Amino acid sequence: MGSEGGEKKALGWAARDPSGVLAPYSYTLRSTGADDVYIKVICCGICHTDIHQIKNDLGMSNYPMVPGHEVVGEVVEVGSDVSKFTVGDVVGVGVIVGCCGSCKPCSSELEQYCNKRIWSYNDVYTDGKPTQGGFADTMIVNQKFVVKIPEGMAVEQAAPLLCAGVTVYSPLSHFGLMASGLKGGILGLGGVGHMGVKIAKAMGHHVTVISSSDKKKEEAMEHLGADDYVVSSDPAEMQRLADTLDYIIDTVPVFHPLEPYLACLKLDGKLILMGVINTPLQFLTPLVILGRKVISGSFIGSIKETEEVLAFCKEKGLTSTIETVKIDELNTAFERLSKNDVRYRFVVDVAGSNLVEEAATATN
Repeated sequence: MGSEGGEKKALGWAARDPSGVLAPYSYTLRSTGADDVYIKVICCGICHTDIHQIKNDLGMSNYPMVPGHEVVGEVVEVGSDVSKFTVGDVVGVGVIVGCCGSCKPCSSELEQYCNKRIWSYNDVYTDGKPTQGGFADTMIVNQKFVVKIPEGMAVEQAAPLLCAGVTVYSPLSHFGLMASGLKGGILGLGGVGHMGVKIAKAMGHHVTVISSSDKKKEEAMEHLGADDYVVSSDPAEMQRLADTLDYIIDTVPVFHPLEPYLACLKLDGKLILMGVINTPLQFLTPLVILGRKVISGSFIGSIKETEEVLAFCKEKGLTSTIETVKIDELNTAFERLSKNDVRYRFVVDVAGSNLVEEAATATN
């Protein structure tokens, strides 16, 4: 049973301006409804997109902003119409928490492409209340946008799957790239990229990591299981890859030329863009035309695909490579992430952080 309409307070860490510095912030959660789930946050992954948002890189940030969209928590209360969850369930919340429910994407279970999607943070609910994310002690989320974490899966391992994991899984599923024996490239070995290697390998693919330097070669080959490693600035190595790959998952979130990677694709090969870049990218059309190649984008995944990737990773025993931090270490973690100084995903141990004490310390 629930207490629809009851006011609830939350304590999180928020950015207040484009400096991106996070500090304790108390706020009131939106009004609860019959379809809502009240969640006590256990942990939350840190995504590179969080940097774009807190620093207003895309020019759409609203403050104060509590980021965090790889949220794992425990259900502590459910609304009267909630049927999917009960108190005590361990659940996850990803990038979106609302949609229109009636457009073509919504009716096709592709709600992440709904033009009226509601982001987990830096957005506004239909009642006018701002959305706030998972770097906080509690959240209220409509049951449609909540997924169960498989029994036995470690919560800190589940968190990155709610964005990084499903972001890789979704295009592989959509484009029919899940069959074994394919040759794939992972461009960029960060939070999304490292999950790309693991998921593609679990599907039986021959996986090549393409990176700007050789400093991650040992990690990619010996620890993540990649089959090959190519430095993108080495012309001979890139030539070796020419016309060999069925797909490339491009996770790079900064401007980069596309031509070198298009040349690596086979006939009908696919370059799948995932990085959020606010600078126009360019390419020469013959590289696409003469191989019937596809340049596509893919955005996170649906709730259905999120459930699928969680089940897939549980079945295959896949884990994220993570580093856990307490919530008062958020600013340091963001600084390190901006320098790619993490292997490969930060996860904030919210439940293990004393938010009240750390908030008092931070404000003194």
